[in-house]
Amino acid sequence: MAFEQLPKKDWYSILGADPSADVSDLKQKYQKLILMYHPDKQSTDVPAGTVEECIQKFIEVDQAWKILGNEETKKEYDLQRHEDELRNLGPVDAQVYLEEMSWNEDDHSFFLSCRCGGKYSVSKDEAEEVNLISCDTCSLIIELLHYS
Repeated sequence: MAFEQLPKKDWYSILGADPSADVSDLKQKYQKLILMYHPDKQSTDVPAGTVEECIQKFIEVDQAWKILGNEETKKEYDLQRHEDELRNLGPVDAQVYLEEMSWNEDDHSFFLSCRCGGKYSVSKDEAEEVNLISCDTCSLIIELLHYS
């Protein structure tokens, strides 16, 4: 699923959940909201606009669950969300090719020393998916590039 094509929505806030919530908590919140906004549960004497709002909310809650309820799409969404947060922190300090980073056999990650003495680190699994990495000590950010 390509999140670049979706409007930027905070799927966690739509479910009323914290990003650190586990799947069972997300499911519980989803089930509560989906029942609350289900079109068949709406009273017949409410204005048409209110029914339309409930249907729209029902669709949003369902979409949030489709993304956050699936382990693969949730991971992709979380990575994109983290990258968006990094972009908001400040400008990119440098562009570095993954192949220029050192390999750490102990934790199967790539790393690069930062000028502050800290390090930039990315796991082997995340290396193909992330574009921005923050230093573990300071606020500097690097953009991760790949040879084509």
